[in-house]
Amino acid sequence: MPLAEDLVIWVYSIELELAQMSSTETVFLTAEWRDLVMLNYEVDPRVLDKYVPCGTVLDSFLGKTYVSLVGFRFCRTKLFGSLAVPLHSDFDEVNLRFYVRRKEGDENRRGVVFIAEIVPKQAVAMVARLIYGENYVCLPVKHHVDTNGSKKTVKYQWQVKNQWCQLTAQAMGSPELPREGSLEQFITEHYWGYSNQRGGASSEYHVAHVPWRVWVSTRAGFEGDASGLYGVELGQILQGPASSAFIADGSPVTVFRGCKLL
Repeated sequence: MPLAEDLVIWVYSIELELAQMSSTETVFLTAEWRDLVMLNYEVDPRVLDKYVPCGTVLDSFLGKTYVSLVGFRFCRTKLFGSLAVPLHSDFDEVNLRFYVRRKEGDENRRGVVFIAEIVPKQAVAMVARLIYGENYVCLPVKHHVDTNGSKKTVKYQWQVKNQWCQLTAQAMGSPELPREGSLEQFITEHYWGYSNQRGGASSEYHVAHVPWRVWVSTRAGFEGDASGLYGVELGQILQGPASSAFIADGSPVTVFRGCKLL
């Protein structure tokens, strides 16, 4: 049996055991997310209506709704906080995401919904689809990070059929914590994930990390045809100029086991 199928079956069997536990703060995955490139586009909220999971509503910043095209490096990945899987600890990811919120008691949970996520590891894509219901696809992905004095350039590329798409950002100086109330803070400080499930249900999971320092980009952009992955409407939006762009240094992260929202 191929490694990918072995891994999925093994992880799924353990996840079934974890599901019997009462705590939703059971660790599913730990990793480091590094060198995040984030291009943010203002969109008409109606474009995202069909993607909004049950139990959540669109989140906005100063009355504006955003989608973000994000590339980053998964590093030192471990399942359940301690188990490193050979050949699956370090890889790249590119995703298209937007922002929602959900009221839980007195807490206003601000979260992320992924329209599509690209990784170069088939087993990673299969596990994410199985455990979290996320829309992962497996495609060739590569990155390049260059630091030259005070100049930093980060590039992510992924291949769709015979074409390479590219996400790039450049910045100068040193990274700083986002200013309170800034768009950069809004984009980076969403600590919950939500996804649509079969039958109209949705799921929620917690993602914990410290606030990230960012470089506001001096030059950034996307090249390629994204309509095959994201649809014509979102693909056209990505062809236009981003409303903002920055590079985040990243940090260690902990992804907790999800739970179904009724």
